[in-house]
Amino acid sequence: MSGDSLVGPVVGVDVGGTFTDLFLFDPTLGTFRVAKVPSNRGDEAVGFMAGLHSLGGPAGFEAIVHGTTVGTNALLERKGAKLGVITTAGFRDVLEMRRRDRRHTWGLWGEFLPVTDRDMRIEVPERVLADGTIHTQVQAADVQRAARELLARGAEACAIVFINAYANPRNESAAAMTVRAMWPNPHVSVSSEILPEIREFERASTTALNAYLQPVVANYLGKLERALGEDGFAGRFHIVQSNGGIMSTATARGVPVRTALSGPAAGVIAAAAIAKAAGFENAITCDLGGTSFDVSLVSRGRMELAAQATIDFGLVIRSPMIEITTIGAGGGSIAHVDRGGLLQVGPESAGSRPGPVCYGQGNTRPTLTDANVVLGRINAERPIGGALARLDVEGAKAAIAEHIGQPLGLGAMEAAEAIVRVANAKMAGAIRLVSIERGHDPQKFVALPFGGGGALHVGALIKEVGLRAALVPRFPGVTSALGCVIADVRHDQVRTLNLSLDGIDAAALDARMVAEAASAQAVVDQAGLPVSQTLIRFELDMHYAGQTHTVAVPVPVHVRDGTTGVSEAIIRTAFEAAYRTAFSRLLPGLPIRIVSLRTAAIGVRPDFDLRALAPPADATVEGAARGARQVWFDGGWHAANVWSRLDLPVGARVHGPAILEQPDATVVVDPDLVARVDEFGNLIIERE
Repeated sequence: MSGDSLVGPVVGVDVGGTFTDLFLFDPTLGTFRVAKVPSNRGDEAVGFMAGLHSLGGPAGFEAIVHGTTVGTNALLERKGAKLGVITTAGFRDVLEMRRRDRRHTWGLWGEFLPVTDRDMRIEVPERVLADGTIHTQVQAADVQRAARELLARGAEACAIVFINAYANPRNESAAAMTVRAMWPNPHVSVSSEILPEIREFERASTTALNAYLQPVVANYLGKLERALGEDGFAGRFHIVQSNGGIMSTATARGVPVRTALSGPAAGVIAAAAIAKAAGFENAITCDLGGTSFDVSLVSRGRMELAAQATIDFGLVIRSPMIEITTIGAGGGSIAHVDRGGLLQVGPESAGSRPGPVCYGQGNTRPTLTDANVVLGRINAERPIGGALARLDVEGAKAAIAEHIGQPLGLGAMEAAEAIVRVANAKMAGAIRLVSIERGHDPQKFVALPFGGGGALHVGALIKEVGLRAALVPRFPGVTSALGCVIADVRHDQVRTLNLSLDGIDAAALDARMVAEAASAQAVVDQAGLPVSQTLIRFELDMHYAGQTHTVAVPVPVHVRDGTTGVSEAIIRTAFEAAYRTAFSRLLPGLPIRIVSLRTAAIGVRPDFDLRALAPPADATVEGAARGARQVWFDGGWHAANVWSRLDLPVGARVHGPAILEQPDATVVVDPDLVARVDEFGNLIIERE
């Protein structure tokens, strides 16, 4: 990051379920600092501010960029606002009907409860046809009556979703004006503003979830901004989006649904940058935190973006997001024997309070972290995060023996290893899901583990999945916080067009694209962060007439002198290339349709030179040696050399079994593997 872009320190803050991680970079001095403090579940602002104070306090910071899981947790735990919905007569059950999918694919039962009850979804007479014609004009009196009824029933937020509002928003806009005039807070979400795109369920779900999150996210951000102001912070405060970009807090308040995967997205951003700098264009990111294991794929140097995501069963958000697969297998995941006598790890987590048994804070059920402590892989005398003086190994061992060993007829050590093996199998399954099941060969990919626990398991994952190698970042425990620092400013928007490609009015489409580009760029400009340039990318959702699903078609045009120069020929060529890539063949003779236009404005932040993280020039192998200890691998004890990871010089080679310790994480090099330090301070772990 160049010194003339930011003159003061910028801090990335990632609040996870167990720890809050921070990365501070001072562009003037070219220096950095990292910190890790316990999170405070239920009041994440406490850990946020504690972390900033561990770096000296926010008064001297120029910018803070925050990756948050507040929105995600509110959705998963159903702790959003009491929501009211105003919708077209006959459509109030869209949220409940969904796509008629089932929670259990092969099950005969299951239930889904939408985020708002049926009596909180009120219909009003109005109708817009699919071609945009207003068939029935909405009446202000009907909307007022619906809003008053919702308020009387305790609604804290309101979503307005009219059928076909994407084609003509006039009725919906009129209703929104009426509701906002009488609603006691700004928490009113309108589908034509949130997602002006065809498909009523996805639009209804995204708009409803946005309103559901507005009070939660607004209250959280307000609390942070007040605390920062009281501590003298006068800089810029931004939030990481699920699409890998950052946005202003004002934008986050308006569209909090875009923060649904904020924290995990920041880690993928950093991981992609680290892999690219180290010379690996294909990587599988593996974020193992306290509560979950998040996996994403970086192919040919690019992160995979999805048009929509399902946060939990039936909770669909249609907004560009980095594709992340999440399973409940974090360090705090609780191990148990189910009714069928099978060992399970997760999805229930002990979190940071009370945390694993070894924390000594009242939990009696063993976790994955307890297993790693008992096996000697985590140093009980120097736990990461600095909040505890030592870990209770005997307590963890007793819990594993009681809850796992006795039911399965195993000794404590064998039971601890079984917990790790089951967790590794779940993680390997997630990696196969994003690689093999999507046509990617794992042998062409490196695993990039981060989070507090990722590097504990990566050696086993190399062997189990057949990955090429592992690339462990210099500071794996704060990688997501680093991602906050280096993320670009980004804004995505979509507009349904519903046009036939044959004989398309290219001039009209060009005008629409130029207008969308200007609108998206304005949002980036309002963020107030220095960028080296703003890139505009266009993508069309297209298909052959009669098909239901679309393919994403990148359009290779740019806005210059008020025009994109788009043409029917350019679009046809791009569509055929994208369709052939997706399906290996074309369907000649069938008409082609353009469904939606997607526009992304990307404000490119100045480069961060990752060589700043490299080991000091005077580092030596001898200075990094910390003796040896007994560590359990493959059914028995092995003498493993212990190293201070951050003191190893560039070029150093460490043969397994070995343990590399640092304040924010522990790296395990399994037997038959070897690790070497590259020029950026990363560890590359490969087979001997």
